[in-house]
Amino acid sequence: MPRTELLPAVAGLSLFDHHCHGVVPADLTREEFEGLLTEGDRPHPGGSLLDSQLGLALRRWCAPLLDLPRHAEAEEYLSRRAELGHAEVTGRMLRASRLGALAVDTGFTPLPLLSPAELGVAAGAPAYEIVRLEPVAEGIAAAGGTAAGFPDAVRAALAERSRHAVGAKSIAAYRVGLELAGRRPTDPEVVAAAGRWLRGLRPGAPVRLADEVLHRFLIYTALDLGLPVQIHSGLGDRDVHLHRCDPLLLTDLLRDTEAAGVPVLLLHNYPYHRHAGYLAQVFSHVYLDVSLALHNVGRRAGALLEEALELAPFGKLLYASDAFALPELYYLGAVLFRRALSDLLSEGLVDDAWSEHDAGRIATMIGGDNARRVYRLPHPDS
Repeated sequence: MPRTELLPAVAGLSLFDHHCHGVVPADLTREEFEGLLTEGDRPHPGGSLLDSQLGLALRRWCAPLLDLPRHAEAEEYLSRRAELGHAEVTGRMLRASRLGALAVDTGFTPLPLLSPAELGVAAGAPAYEIVRLEPVAEGIAAAGGTAAGFPDAVRAALAERSRHAVGAKSIAAYRVGLELAGRRPTDPEVVAAAGRWLRGLRPGAPVRLADEVLHRFLIYTALDLGLPVQIHSGLGDRDVHLHRCDPLLLTDLLRDTEAAGVPVLLLHNYPYHRHAGYLAQVFSHVYLDVSLALHNVGRRAGALLEEALELAPFGKLLYASDAFALPELYYLGAVLFRRALSDLLSEGLVDDAWSEHDAGRIATMIGGDNARRVYRLPHPDS
């Protein structure tokens, strides 16, 4: 018989989704919909993406929100989705996610997406912005910035850009990998690196930052501003070389930045989530999540969460969905996370590994309090 009940301490959570993206405000064809269920960018001749852990979880959990039976066939699901329209589907999925807050990465917009404010309205929760670091530097280059003026221009631009943001994000993993040197680059080093980069730009070509010194400079600049810095790690799309995205490669950088006391948040991490848990244990300023992988692994979400928490203190793990484009991913992230956390805490109660009071505290920490502490945001009840 299907398990349906959640531990009360988990069932009552309003989750703080600390890493997510906008939703497509448009109706989608089946091909477009399936294309947003994969980190790849090509059709799968081996079968539908709806026949995957993610696809089956979507049909199981999201179908009832569209007034369909659990496990509705893909054609039935997509037909009903089109009948309701994107705005209604988005509202249903986000409201059902029961979010207490969202922190939205606005730096990746390959197609039109809802803004943080629009997402907040749909979810009925406050929405905050996370500034992606690389576009700040790329904007300076596109505007004709010089190498000599680059360090000061970046510092000024990021300070202005982040005035209303709660954190920053680096995608160095996509561009150069995570083996970043463990020291702050000097301004002369930044000027030299900017010169090499700017000289390599070609008229009409995309402005794309990919320089170890400059990625490192952006991270230190954000930390100097007191901005918690999210760093992509592990699972991503086809642009990443996954073996270069192991968060252990950040060890020297983490060692050098610990004294500043500004949080560094390791995002995604799969299949290196155990490595991220180790880093969160040994470095006081390091936190982690298991976003993106959570909905992709479907019914294996419980195993993923348990492995991430083998070493990581409970006060160091944050909830996040990394939902992008499809509102279903918000709901799937939330429902699979609640089930995984409930199972973990319930099994610990059966084993007498912790008390009911401890289970409640752990659920509250992971569900939202850790994120509010990291991003220095008030509790909604305060």
